Amino acid sequence: RILEESKLIVHHDDIYELTTIGQLVVGEMSPLVDITEVLDVDIDYWGERQLEFIPSSLLKRLHELNSCKVIIPGMTELHEINKVFFEKSMMSKNVVKVTTFLYPNFHVIYPEWIGSGLQIKLIVSAELLDKIKRDHLTEFRSYLGSEKMELFVYPGEIKFLSFGCNDYCAYFKFLRKTGEYDSKELLCCSPGAVEWCEELCDYYKAKSMLITEI
Repeated sequence: RILEESKLIVHHDDIYELTTIGQLVVGEMSPLVDITEVLDVDIDYWGERQLEFIPSSLLKRLHELNSCKVIIPGMTELHEINKVFFEKSMMSKNVVKVTTFLYPNFHVIYPEWIGSGLQIKLIVSAELLDKIKRDHLTEFRSYLGSEKMELFVYPGEIKFLSFGCNDYCAYFKFLRKTGEYDSKELLCCSPGAVEWCEELCDYYKAKSMLITEI
């Protein structure tokens, strides 16, 4: 009765239907319900994260990050790539990462990905590029020489640890609002989340410079 009095539904022949106004209201409610489902996965996690690095156009579509899990790695996995993301990458054709660090076993990860035929786009911070040139020049010259990796450097300030996606999953390592790091990861395995993350990667790639040789 309240919905009828508010002109949101109409009743005729034992059938209730949305009015035109009702359809407009429901259309606006859907994204709200979706974003609530995303945040309800772990509201404390989302409330503690820095999200300012996400462009406003994508932040408004945060509800597309469905099918997400907040993962807290065990002590023995703190410095390892997420196993699900690694394995799904081995099954993919493409992977793109934006990162400020290298995993200690990167010299195992990237050769395995390259050997599987995976095309890799790696966007790094200026500080990480300096470290690569200083400490890992031989390895990265080999990766670039394989023509399976494209390396980019993002020149601006980076307020996150890392994020990326393959054909099946997206992952995120956010910083806390204090700027501090904790071990929590967000893993989202849905087509909508992958598309969202691809757009975020493209945003940073468009502002980055391709490194053709190091």
